[in-house]
Amino acid sequence: MKTRILSLSLLFCFTFVSCNNTAKKEAKEEKTISVKMERNEDMTVATVTTITKKDGKESEEVQTFEGSYEEVKAKVDLLTQNSQAATVEKKRVKKVQFELNPKSDSTAQGKVTLTEEDGQVTLEAHINGLTPGTHAIHIHQTADCSSDDGKSAGGHWNPTFQDHGAWGAETGFHRGDIGNFTADASGHGMVKFTTDLWCLGCGDEVKNLMGKAVIVHQGEDDLTSQPSGAAGARVSCAGLIF
Repeated sequence: MKTRILSLSLLFCFTFVSCNNTAKKEAKEEKTISVKMERNEDMTVATVTTITKKDGKESEEVQTFEGSYEEVKAKVDLLTQNSQAATVEKKRVKKVQFELNPKSDSTAQGKVTLTEEDGQVTLEAHINGLTPGTHAIHIHQTADCSSDDGKSAGGHWNPTFQDHGAWGAETGFHRGDIGNFTADASGHGMVKFTTDLWCLGCGDEVKNLMGKAVIVHQGEDDLTSQPSGAAGARVSCAGLIF
């Protein structure tokens, strides 16, 4: 009788341990994949981040793919389609960069970077060779910087046919009315401007920046004079051609 009781006790213990081990093996694992795709003039770069959560611990794996847009997109699609991740977040980022070249016998030059992400476009410009003080910067209607005075770029980009004014003014403003910025004592100025009223190559002519030009002016935009704010000579120009 004692032998039978001991055998049953051992069997019970073995069964309990086995069930416990099985529960551990079947611990829930959650994966989230985030895809950030950045596209510029030369190549497309995708950064794929996989976050795995299991047993209260979190690990992260980052993969990077470079190449043409078609090549990178195919690799990302294959990875996400074959994944068992609970959540796949795809974020497309479009980025283009253009040179600002001197006009009107100035030395003003620099770079303009345009980034589109989550339905918003950010313009960031760094300009050197300016006279210290306040300068205007606008989007003009044509990506043509061929003339020495920059006037080949045409007037302000104004697809909604409104009066010139400060950005967001109730009385009206051009889609190219970015405004003013300040150059420091060394002649360097920086502009960073974000809006959801622009896009990069979206096909909506009221929003699409591509095919336009960025113009930096010698003077300050008074935000009231028509049609361009009496900002003076055009000292630097970048054609937005992608």
